Amino acid sequence: MKKLLPVICAFLGGAAQAQNNDTTMLRNVATEVLKNGKAYDNLRFLCKQIGPRLSGSANAQKAVEATARMLQEAGADTVYMQPCMVPHWVRGDKEQATIRWNGKKQSLHVCALGGSVGTPSKGITAEVLEIQSFYELEKMNPADVKGKIVFFNYPMQPQLVNGGYGDAVRYRGGGPVAAAKLGAVAVMVRSVTHALDYNPHTGATRYADSVTKIPAMACSTKDAEWLDSLLKQEKGVKLYMKMNCQTLPDAPSFNVIGEIRGSEKPNEIITTGGHLDSWDLAEGAHDDGTGVMQSIEVIRAIKALGIKPKRTIRAVMFMNEENGTRGANKYAELAEQNKEHHIFAIESDEGGFGCVSIGLDGSAAQMAKVREWQPLFKPYGVLDMPGGGGGTDIAPLKKIGTMMASVNPGGQRYFDVHHAPNDVFENVNKRELELGAIAMASIALLVAEHGL
Repeated sequence: MKKLLPVICAFLGGAAQAQNNDTTMLRNVATEVLKNGKAYDNLRFLCKQIGPRLSGSANAQKAVEATARMLQEAGADTVYMQPCMVPHWVRGDKEQATIRWNGKKQSLHVCALGGSVGTPSKGITAEVLEIQSFYELEKMNPADVKGKIVFFNYPMQPQLVNGGYGDAVRYRGGGPVAAAKLGAVAVMVRSVTHALDYNPHTGATRYADSVTKIPAMACSTKDAEWLDSLLKQEKGVKLYMKMNCQTLPDAPSFNVIGEIRGSEKPNEIITTGGHLDSWDLAEGAHDDGTGVMQSIEVIRAIKALGIKPKRTIRAVMFMNEENGTRGANKYAELAEQNKEHHIFAIESDEGGFGCVSIGLDGSAAQMAKVREWQPLFKPYGVLDMPGGGGGTDIAPLKKIGTMMASVNPGGQRYFDVHHAPNDVFENVNKRELELGAIAMASIALLVAEHGL
């Protein structure tokens, strides 16, 4: 035992020193980001000088060029663009929707759902049929649905602290197909948000080749409440709707990638990322300008501190998360094709509201190792490392064995602005944005230092 004591002491001493080094590294990262961070200024430029960035648009290309420049200014060793073809859907002129009953009429606050077909040039007028659930629709006689506009009035359920979006968004995604199967001529869905206001929320819908494609729009939650009340009192209420959207041929675009090459194990790759595209109703500040700028800040902070990570760290601006995930699939496809060894990926796509937890998805051994670092994050507001981590853009990497993680803000405000006209720069808090960048940079550096 006496012979083992020096070995044990040396081991414990080395472990303590490593922990001290990690503590210092994270403190330095936090200080650098909070004192000298560029994420907020970069986000201002993206939102105010470029604005909405729907895939295939001129603004999306401007955003590609701007973020490539930002990555170069951040000091990335290499900056490059990864080509991908993306869907090109355009909204066209502002949508119109008017409720008509007993000689009266009332305009609604509406927007087309992403990917929707347009209406005929003169619009559509038909009786409104309110439906509360898919189950209710399935029980309907097709003759009672045929020729009508189905109004899916399914609110986000208040009792669902988490998961309310996933529960309600089914009607936005699957509503047009379900209604068209029974002969409906169009669909209007209640916006997917807890907020009670006049902001309509867009987002992708889906069609099936075997079913007629019918126009689909969303109305604001206040309009949904008002219409629900009217339909309880009046019969034969009609909706006039006109939408000018169309889908154009696929367009060329790019993922934007900035990289710091690892000093010891450059072939082991850590990806940090957000998506560069946004819906077209606003500036895409929280969705996902914040995630993009946090990823660029990872590169900038590491370079500013003179840290030389042992493993390669990439910041990836993924294109086309909102309506196709073409950028995500291309990134994973090329990673597999080039036999790249992606060990870890973290995504920020839940808004720039700080970070209260880092979600994890990996093997039991990987998750246990990462959770050993959890105490290091507590000074910066990250209090937990639950399961269920990952995100839409990094998900395709999972098939090649990459551990997944996500920046989890944990707030209840994201869906107030999600896909809505109020997702603007003014609704982002600088310090919350920076705290998310600290969490992302810190976990990337720890994996780069210690591996998995």
